[in-house]
Amino acid sequence: QLQLVESGGGMLQAGGSLRLSCAASGRTVVGYAMAWFRQAPGKEREFVGAISEHGTTTYYADSMKGRFTISKDNDKNSAYLQMNSLKPDDTAIYYCAAREGSLTNAADRYDFWGQGTQVTVSS
Repeated sequence: QLQLVESGGGMLQAGGSLRLSCAASGRTVVGYAMAWFRQAPGKEREFVGAISEHGTTTYYADSMKGRFTISKDNDKNSAYLQMNSLKPDDTAIYYCAAREGSLTNAADRYDFWGQGTQVTVSS
């Protein structure tokens, strides 16, 4: 079983940057695509971006392109989400997810989820 734990969330002002980490345990993430989703209060879960099992391909939601960057370090069994130029609309709980095989933006195709980390951006 793969366990995922997110960290790095916090409160910051608009325009700032934050780097979220997703540490995996129980299995190696080699062979797993990993993704980030977020959920704001009163809204549905939203795809942020994903990275392929080898870390060579990334895919982002249109509203995140250019501001967010996903990376994966198989040696550290971790994935990361670098977020720049943050806006109040980015306020949400951010979740890390993993699945064996290719990346996708479909949440129901991810088998393993972390507990989430809160990001709050003030204006």
